[in-house]
Amino acid sequence: MKKNLSVAAEAFPIAGRFVISRGAKTQAVVVTATLAAEGCVGRGECVPYARYGESVDSVIGAIEGARAAIEAGADRDALQRLLPAGAARNALDCALWDFEAKLSGVPAYRAAGFDRLAPLTTAYTLSVGAPEEMRQAAEKAADRPLLKVKLAGEGDDARLAAVREGAPRATLIVDANEAWREETLMAQLAACARFGVALVEQPLPAGRDDMLARIAHPMPICADESVHDRASLAPLKGRYDAINVKLDKTGGLTEALALTRAARDMGFSVMAGCMVGTSLALAPAALIGQMASFVDLDGPLLLAEDREPGIAYSGSIMAPPAPALWG
Repeated sequence: MKKNLSVAAEAFPIAGRFVISRGAKTQAVVVTATLAAEGCVGRGECVPYARYGESVDSVIGAIEGARAAIEAGADRDALQRLLPAGAARNALDCALWDFEAKLSGVPAYRAAGFDRLAPLTTAYTLSVGAPEEMRQAAEKAADRPLLKVKLAGEGDDARLAAVREGAPRATLIVDANEAWREETLMAQLAACARFGVALVEQPLPAGRDDMLARIAHPMPICADESVHDRASLAPLKGRYDAINVKLDKTGGLTEALALTRAARDMGFSVMAGCMVGTSLALAPAALIGQMASFVDLDGPLLLAEDREPGIAYSGSIMAPPAPALWG
């Protein structure tokens, strides 16, 4: 079936600033792919990420490079061969899932093998900052059951102490975004244990994480930047206990589902993660959340303005996406 493809870059303001170890931003810049034919419209959203060599222009260029094939009728299987894993393929893959659901009347979750979508409890992210800033942010979010704490290396002990003081009952997971180093890793893991951290995400830089196979893990350690798709999964065995599955890394829901199932078969736990995007990006990730031990799908909660209609959140409870949004 021939389809019309349109591509657009959009910006959504973040509530305050989103700060991690490698920088800060005040808006989420996303790329949206829209497919239309026979009165049906399917949409997918991606977030270009400079850490992986992506920009808005490069992602749009990659999508444009696949335009002829997509408009001529290339399906999701063909798309896996057209484009590598990454944000551009994610936008197109999720648009195809949405289009197929609208055309067939079969919800995407059923096509993916689920009987239903359950509500999910998501983590809520605290940006890295001075300890007092993080304590205040933790106090404001203290009623949320799961907090994800961004860390940056030096001074993380004080940051963790401040967050634990501000949110004494919350379960904490921490994300170093590759900021820790081998010489301080054991002390940092020990600090996490003291403050009851339940999971540590990507403590060492990708490609320089061999040490994780040689040390005891006082809590599970989760790969993020070290894992993208199934091709990157096998080398992680023995280093990591869990993986963070993000559609912008896998190149869409098709590979994300396959990666999640392969990881679980290999004994990894799964976190369903996201970049900072709108509800359109988070909707397909909700399917991964159905199989995850940890869910970190709070992107819309960090925005000052989301799409309409968006995903409904009640505190940290994320409702299944409405068909009018996606799928």
